[in-house]
Amino acid sequence: MSSTDLKARATSKASGIPGVKHIVAVGSGKGGVGKSTTSCNLALGFAALGLKTGILDADIYGPSQQKLFGLRGKPRQLGPRMLEPMERFGVKVMSIGFLVEEDSAMIWRGPMVISAITQMLREVAWDDLDILVVDLPPGTGDAQLTMAQQAPLAGAIIVSTPQDIALIDARRGIAMFQKVSIPILGLIENMSSFCCPTCNHVTPIFGHGGARTEAERRGIPYLGEIPLDMQIRQTSDDGRPIVAVEPDGIHAKRYIGIARDIWTSIITSAVHRPPPRIVIE
Repeated sequence: MSSTDLKARATSKASGIPGVKHIVAVGSGKGGVGKSTTSCNLALGFAALGLKTGILDADIYGPSQQKLFGLRGKPRQLGPRMLEPMERFGVKVMSIGFLVEEDSAMIWRGPMVISAITQMLREVAWDDLDILVVDLPPGTGDAQLTMAQQAPLAGAIIVSTPQDIALIDARRGIAMFQKVSIPILGLIENMSSFCCPTCNHVTPIFGHGGARTEAERRGIPYLGEIPLDMQIRQTSDDGRPIVAVEPDGIHAKRYIGIARDIWTSIITSAVHRPPPRIVIE
């Protein structure tokens, strides 16, 4: 399916956020699995498919999209309650990291986190986006529930490394989204293996195939694996993500391929539903 065909299949129905057609959340049960790097490169993958794309960094305590995209400064204020998102590599970006000092500690309780996420969703001029990627913090707390309530999500993507200790937490993330009736679009295995640049020997540092097995066991799509690679790490640290700077490289093609599969799943299932009502039993 070509990029033009993919874009043509998008519906025109708004998803609850003005100007945004589809919203996908990228989550993980635990930190340190490369979720933000994956979110960044998936957003760039969607843009590479010709889609109008934005990314919202909902990790209030540990924002990183401003660093990954190499962006500095503050968003321009368009009115008393509206901000213009920053933009780079064809992707619109909003993060609390634009609004606070880099070394500031966000010592906020739940209500403040909820308010900040709601504002970044609804008081940002996203304009006309085909897809908005939301980089969630690790865990299953206020940020995740806020997204489930405030925005009708087309679905969620879970990122995990292959080892059992990460998959335990990934299962919690899957269970949380299922509890609030958010479709699971798939599971990505990050840091799947390491290929030595000198001898080309492949070493499964964190194991290999655990995410695929978990996806098959739970009957959810397995979206693929991303290797543990120095080039991905270095370009991320430099604010020049691999999909943006080497779009024809092997790693970029993996991200773009996963983005294509996610987009196809979204537009073929056409999941548009009102925000679920969270019930504490």
